[in-house]
Amino acid sequence: MRATPDQLVFDLPQRPALGAQDFLVSASNQAAAAMIDRWPHWSDHAVLVLAPARAGKTHLANVWRLKSSAAALIGARLSEADVARAGRAILVEDLHAGIGSERALFHLLNLARESGGSMLLTSRLAPGALSVALPDLRSRLRALPLVEIAPPDPALLRAVLVKHFADRQLSVEPHVVAHLALHMEQSMAAAAAIVAELDRAAMATHRRITRSLAGEILARSHRTPA
Repeated sequence: MRATPDQLVFDLPQRPALGAQDFLVSASNQAAAAMIDRWPHWSDHAVLVLAPARAGKTHLANVWRLKSSAAALIGARLSEADVARAGRAILVEDLHAGIGSERALFHLLNLARESGGSMLLTSRLAPGALSVALPDLRSRLRALPLVEIAPPDPALLRAVLVKHFADRQLSVEPHVVAHLALHMEQSMAAAAAIVAELDRAAMATHRRITRSLAGEILARSHRTPA
């Protein structure tokens, strides 16, 4: 049942995530990955990564955090105390979920610019759609360079599925991978979840991971609870 799926090879560059899970690059995230590669030679002191839910922005932000030794902050929990202990690299995640202290975020942006530091911010919403009361902060956020991560394209989903299967030493035919990528929820998190569920099901029933088993798991994942 288990073997290295050497027949499942896709022509996508595979990047080490500096101690984290490998980060796979495709058309959907190539611009954002290139931006991380360019650091510390950014043209601006701060960059905003815009991405829908479960598209990989947290993973990419973690790659940058490890690369830059940045302090990691959550937008909704920001406080003035964060300004006092901020270093030269700062990561602020999930601005769409709220900004704890708008003045703190404004001061952090100023600090990064004045000290020659770097700041990476992430959000599901564009700056113009964020609820920001402080006019200076609102204009500063709208002026930031913006890089987008699109929902994962089919090639990336297939590659992510292959990687998860390989990590579990599962042998899976390419047509099964293609079927999963076509019919599953189009997100990176869903790829990890469905591979884990297939692994459990295959072990519990002593079956190979076939298109039939994949169909059963997909139907189960799409079923609406009563």
